Amino acid sequence: MESLRDVLARVTTITFDCYGTLIDWDQGLRKSFGELFEEYPASRSDEFFNAYVVTEAQVEAKQFQNYRDVMNEVATRLAEKFSISLPGGRAENFPDMLPTWTPFPDTNDALTRLKQKYRLGIMSNIDRDLFAETAKLFPIEFDFVVTAQDAKSYKPHLGHFNKCFDRHSTCQETLHVAQSLFHDGGPAKELGLAFVWINRYNESSTKAIPLVAEFADLKSLADQACG
Repeated sequence: MESLRDVLARVTTITFDCYGTLIDWDQGLRKSFGELFEEYPASRSDEFFNAYVVTEAQVEAKQFQNYRDVMNEVATRLAEKFSISLPGGRAENFPDMLPTWTPFPDTNDALTRLKQKYRLGIMSNIDRDLFAETAKLFPIEFDFVVTAQDAKSYKPHLGHFNKCFDRHSTCQETLHVAQSLFHDGGPAKELGLAFVWINRYNESSTKAIPLVAEFADLKSLADQACG
């Protein structure tokens, strides 16, 4: 396995997952639950959140639909699962809550520093219009963005990565950085793509996914890459 130093010396482009890696998806989603559902079971927050993650993956694995529709369907399924009220029309408002989810405290400084040395790209399970709103929260402009809407698939499908390598970079020239081993680490392993794990939630390490490095936050990667 190459060292991080060796990888950083050869790549020209760093790609990121967005929600969970740059944006605090966990806290944003939990806040939105309280706004979305009547009688939201806050005491069962972890159970509810975990059910969301599982249900979202199930919906995304079906025939492709835009992420707005994915969020709507997941919200409806969760309301049924937990027997809680979801007022008519509110599911359609759920995606509009997403742009209120904010970056982690270290994100913007790290992006600014990394942008001075590398091309930066996004590969995210999102719609373009929703990411355009999130992009306003970042201090830099990404060199390219590949969304599920572009790929017509959701990670861990390889559509994002293939689209990136067709249009924007090559596997050899790219370092991918993400929090999710499922959505991003697995595809990186399959493609032989250099992968840095931003372990935001202090999860247990795994030997199943080859890692160039593991950091608790993006600042630590920027410190290594930029000095």
